[in-house]
Amino acid sequence: MLYREGYFRVDAAGGVGRLRVMRLRTIVSAVWFGLGLAASAGAAERPNIVFIFSDDHALSGISAYGGIYKDVAPTPNIDRLAAQGVIFERSYCANSICGPSRACILTGKHSHVNGFVDNEQCTFDGSQPTFPKYLQQAGYQTAMIGKWHLISNPTGFDHWDILPGQGNYYNPNFLQMDGSSKRLKGYCTDLITDKALTWLKEQRTPDKPFVLMCQHKAPHRNWVPAPRHYEIFKDLTMPEPATLFDDYSGRSKLLAGQEMSIARNFYWGHDTLLHGKPTDPRFDDMANGEYARMDDGQKAAFDAAYGEENRQLIADLAAGKLDDKALTRWKYQRYVKDYLGCVRGVDESVGRLLDYLDESGLAKNTIVVYSSDQGFYLGEHGWYDKRWMFEESLSMPLLVRWPGVAEPGVRSKALVQNIDYAPTFLAAAGLPVPEDIQGRSLLPLLKGAGTAPADWREGIYYAYYGEQTHHVPMHDGVRSDRYKLMYMFPTGEWQLFDMEKDPQEMHSVHADPAYRPVLEEMQALYRKLRAEYRVDNSIIPVRRSSDDWWEQRFSQKAKQAKQAKDCQLVFIGDSITQAWENAGKAQWNENFATYHPLNLGFSGDRTEHVLFRLKNGGLNRLKPKVAVLLIGTNNTGAFMRPAAETAGGIKAILDDLRSRWPETKIVMLSILPRGPDANDPKRKLNDDINTRIAAYADGQSIHLLDLADGYLHADGTLPRELMPDLLHLSPKGYQIWVDGLLPKLKELGL
Repeated sequence: MLYREGYFRVDAAGGVGRLRVMRLRTIVSAVWFGLGLAASAGAAERPNIVFIFSDDHALSGISAYGGIYKDVAPTPNIDRLAAQGVIFERSYCANSICGPSRACILTGKHSHVNGFVDNEQCTFDGSQPTFPKYLQQAGYQTAMIGKWHLISNPTGFDHWDILPGQGNYYNPNFLQMDGSSKRLKGYCTDLITDKALTWLKEQRTPDKPFVLMCQHKAPHRNWVPAPRHYEIFKDLTMPEPATLFDDYSGRSKLLAGQEMSIARNFYWGHDTLLHGKPTDPRFDDMANGEYARMDDGQKAAFDAAYGEENRQLIADLAAGKLDDKALTRWKYQRYVKDYLGCVRGVDESVGRLLDYLDESGLAKNTIVVYSSDQGFYLGEHGWYDKRWMFEESLSMPLLVRWPGVAEPGVRSKALVQNIDYAPTFLAAAGLPVPEDIQGRSLLPLLKGAGTAPADWREGIYYAYYGEQTHHVPMHDGVRSDRYKLMYMFPTGEWQLFDMEKDPQEMHSVHADPAYRPVLEEMQALYRKLRAEYRVDNSIIPVRRSSDDWWEQRFSQKAKQAKQAKDCQLVFIGDSITQAWENAGKAQWNENFATYHPLNLGFSGDRTEHVLFRLKNGGLNRLKPKVAVLLIGTNNTGAFMRPAAETAGGIKAILDDLRSRWPETKIVMLSILPRGPDANDPKRKLNDDINTRIAAYADGQSIHLLDLADGYLHADGTLPRELMPDLLHLSPKGYQIWVDGLLPKLKELGL
């Protein structure tokens, strides 16, 4: 059991008690209503928050953090923020990819809880609680300007003005709250800053505390600086990282399978800003889309800056002057100079915002935060991009200025993570931190000169879910003060790094007998944090993107949900539910057609697949009177997962349904019997799951329907006339379901 000072609790099965959540929200809403009435009087005491956020900003690209570029590419304005506040030296992301990191920040929860596990398969569920919503309800005015990158529109903001998707550097489009899109001439970083300053100066309500999220595209790929920064590093040779030519020995073979290599995976136009088609096979083919967006004057400035160097490269390639290493070095120089040129624009933006806050007098009561969604590889291990749990992308900048609270010039070595931002902002505003937020408020660190209190965390948990982009495999792990442990899911390998002796992570010591005690200690920490954060595969939303039929059915059902009219009954489950369309079709048409039902059964699905479908299947428009849920037997059949995990997955589904459709009654079926007799191991496991999930039924919102007795002989054997394969139902088997369900539907008002 986990508790926090009178808020709601997380129950032993791993789910958040929904009724307790609702009670908490009622209480907190009342408190916040009172705060809202006093907003004008209390505005001076409650700090404003300006959250400046970039994309893919490596620590080595900030001179206050040190690194090889600090003398050649300084960031004076970000450094100014560091000098006036606290710089966190061990700040980490929970999932090193753009959208998921943003979701972690908004919710204060790990990806498997907030539902946005990667950019390829997810849409952010904007109906869930976020820190802007909490602050908005407490009387704060909230604004989001710049890169959003969460697919769904922002919620919890009084004002938003965002880039579509990744956005563009040149002449970008901005999506408006009324659904329109405006294309503006200029450079993205400058335009976002202009919009942020306009909101601060002209559009906000002066007597209300505010939260401004100013979020940049820069320095995200592809790296096209502003014209004034095209040639700032022209005459410099940037220092190379020591691991630029890493051969990936001494670690998992999975490292060599990635596709984020400067040597092998750079695009001719997109990454190195060359025109036309590749003239060398060591480049992939993709054009520079930013050049296509430029007007004639912008193109002329670009060609004047890059033309001569580009022509020289093409000539050298044709003459065979560049071997593989020499070409990699050329790519690296082009990449890093453009990247740091994009950073220069962000640094100038920070300076403009700080100047206005200082000049206007707002600075004295405004928390200013600078961060990025994760770090980035600037040639370390031969890479660009992020994803891996290695330090360069796991680390994310975090600098906080809070006059009168945070001591200037502090460098904190406490382990912090982006799930900590939400509780920090709530605590700074004097609001309670709900128990389902998984991060911890950083106020003790800010008020305590960066020193961690005695009960501070001993490690952070990280998980990456394995997008197809760049082919970085699914892995997770933990980071302590000195050690890092990774688990590689495709191979079942552990990787252990001694960050004190091997800060560049070049050799895993997981198999070294001398490190056996450390390995066991870190594995214990891994299990502890996974349990604390309720990590199990049954509750992590997963898309079955490798199954074409599944994708087709998913699209079909999303379309049906969108077009559904007067849908009063929804069935959710796996193949047993899907087969209402086959073996149970006659009973379906005869007994349920009048309710305009929707069948959301997908063969082979487990709880994690159902969770993905609920969060991404376009179901919010539906308002069914009853939802029928039967799921879990594939969790058993595929992996024999522990009963507690499967029960936790079912609980997560119930929580989602209650949040999504608060007026809908849920009929939760016990998992049906399987196997020949009562001694079947899978049936025994399902019986254990059924005992656990029975406790979820409250007789009001969730109703239990146990049909087991109708399928079994008195001796516990399962007749094949009802389940021909001892798992799936025959038409007679579906009739038993009908006979048991119809009275319950009538009881619930259908």
